[in-house]
Amino acid sequence: MRIWQADFYRRPWQDTAGQGLWELLICDATRTFEYQAICPQSQANSNWLISQIELAAGENLPDSIQVFRPQSLSLIGLAGTQLGISVEPTRRTFALKQWLEERIPQYSPNNAYNPLALDKPPPTPLPENLWGEQWRFATLPAGDIESAFTQRPIPILKLPEFLLPINLGLASTIPVPGVVIYGGRQSIRLARWLQESRPVALNYSAGDLSGLILDAGLVERWIVATFADQEVVAAAKAYEERKQLTQGLHFLLVQPDDSGVTYSGFWLLHQD
Repeated sequence: MRIWQADFYRRPWQDTAGQGLWELLICDATRTFEYQAICPQSQANSNWLISQIELAAGENLPDSIQVFRPQSLSLIGLAGTQLGISVEPTRRTFALKQWLEERIPQYSPNNAYNPLALDKPPPTPLPENLWGEQWRFATLPAGDIESAFTQRPIPILKLPEFLLPINLGLASTIPVPGVVIYGGRQSIRLARWLQESRPVALNYSAGDLSGLILDAGLVERWIVATFADQEVVAAAKAYEERKQLTQGLHFLLVQPDDSGVTYSGFWLLHQD
């Protein structure tokens, strides 16, 4: 399967007539394939993209294009539809982001322009009809994660290969931190909503009213829980400290109750 990562966005450049310039970058996950093109503001549309994708691909169009920037998604999505290429919104375009970082001196001599910066909305509370009945912090031995969940009939199971503890080089005994939500009757509905939202990371946010913030999709953020109890705050700090020991790896588990008999959804998460 041929997968590209792409970004199409205006850069801090102008042509000789003062017209803004857009840049298209395309690469694969190993960067053995790279393609770059400049587009005047007046031509920045899906038709221009279609011509460039065809030029870059030759006779071998990609099966999928991954996009991390919300502003690029609509135009690349239109081009993908016309060409029969699926377009996947994801934050995990690691090779493309590395390339963009390397190009910062070309964008701005004083490095003032950050091509990875995205406008992120304030976090939004979860829809009330999805709230679980209870939640708690938990840990699982790194060596048990894959076997514990792949052998169970879980409706939604997301264990990305690159996030498996063994592929991160984590010792099997190291505790991987996570959050368990007991959803009761809403358990499977909550799990499905989470899956549609594409969870990325679940972070503790300190403040007058502390809470857990779910990063999802490309820039979305959701308030999963708020708390002021000092014991819970201490547990949240311990949760973040454990994430530092697991290279940011953590998990989210949704189940109807604490019986351990039925699970609704499990996700391995990692800060992008």
